[in-house]
Amino acid sequence: MTKGIKELCEAAENEIETLTVEDVLSVHKNEGIVLVDIRDIRELWRDGAIPGSIHAPRGMLEFWVDPDSPYYRKDFGSGKKYIFFCAGGMRSALAAKTVQNMGLKPVAHMAGGFSAWVKADGPTEEKPFKNPKK
Repeated sequence: MTKGIKELCEAAENEIETLTVEDVLSVHKNEGIVLVDIRDIRELWRDGAIPGSIHAPRGMLEFWVDPDSPYYRKDFGSGKKYIFFCAGGMRSALAAKTVQNMGLKPVAHMAGGFSAWVKADGPTEEKPFKNPKK
């Protein structure tokens, strides 16, 4: 393997804005900020979510961001600053770099992810299980 996940994440962080959990705690209620949780839905059900964040699973992110996609979500057309996070900060670094390359701006990611948020006593809420088959 010529480039592993560590190198990919380091390269992404060199191209995007990385915010500390303290930075995000200080702005997360700002009207000009959208927190984007890219964790798998099962992680949200198990661990909870940040109140007010939107969920955009990593596997659908590019499809939801692209206005030409049939899966486009208007959440990504607000002109606000998007701060991406995952469980530990690696997936969100890659996601922020990808959507920035697609033209979504301004974007950043939260170092340490949801784990750092919880450790810093950031507010959380339960994400109730919804059975999609009902």
